[in-house]
Amino acid sequence: MVKVITLCGSTKFKEEFEHANAMLTLEGHAVISVSFFEQYEGIKISNDQLRMFEEIHMRKIDLADEVMIIDPTGYIGDSTSKEITYANNSGKKVTYYSQESWAERYL
Repeated sequence: MVKVITLCGSTKFKEEFEHANAMLTLEGHAVISVSFFEQYEGIKISNDQLRMFEEIHMRKIDLADEVMIIDPTGYIGDSTSKEITYANNSGKKVTYYSQESWAERYL
């Protein structure tokens, strides 16, 4: 059965997002991710844009069967913490990139 999995985490982890997306897709899942990586790419966004992106990402969580947290260094920031709480309160399964066996084999 195909699961819809939304990726959440700091946008400084672009390579890990891409890796998780590829691995989950190869396992047969439909993956929803962030649209761009402002922290990784050094893109400046306004507070209004940040709030808009947070709202959009919550809707992406609504669409998911499961949420995967991209946490390769164990880092979970404020926005990701809110997303975890939202996912848990919505009854979504939450998994962690750092706990996946293929994450240990990354690059």
